[in-house]
Amino acid sequence: MKAADLNDTEYIPYFQTYINKLGDLVLLDSLEDGLEKTINFFQSIPEDKHEYRYAEGKWTIKEIINHLIDSERVFCYRALRFSRNDTTPLSGFDHDDYVLNSNANKRTVKALLEEYSLIRQATIKMFQTFDSSVLKLKGQAGSGTVSVRALGFLIAGHEKHHCQIVEERYL
Repeated sequence: MKAADLNDTEYIPYFQTYINKLGDLVLLDSLEDGLEKTINFFQSIPEDKHEYRYAEGKWTIKEIINHLIDSERVFCYRALRFSRNDTTPLSGFDHDDYVLNSNANKRTVKALLEEYSLIRQATIKMFQTFDSSVLKLKGQAGSGTVSVRALGFLIAGHEKHHCQIVEERYL
């Protein structure tokens, strides 16, 4: 299944930007490819840039990595709930509050990337267990409905989006 195969009833319009980043990538391939590329990308950034902000109120490189970790955890939790046919509506989360309370700048990029790697490996393992019928299950999260497979693609597209932002505005 490719990101381009998703239909617009599987996610809210806000997520379209992330889905568009993936095109013809297959779900598991996009998660596996992102793992290696993201680690290599952030490891290549000089240490003196790790706490750089391109403007007041913008996140540092460390905070962006931590945001990717937090978001992946939230998206995976949603995918797990929906994959088990749990129809309880889930609230959204304020990513800015999560970043403010993350203490990311007290950590090293190495430590953040180790955590990121473990989270991504767990994400891949979880999505490997989902068959095609499970991937199509949907649930209510935040302001709309989202499918399990869309959540997988959102993880990969969201990561790609933030790497592009870092490339364009931080380096």
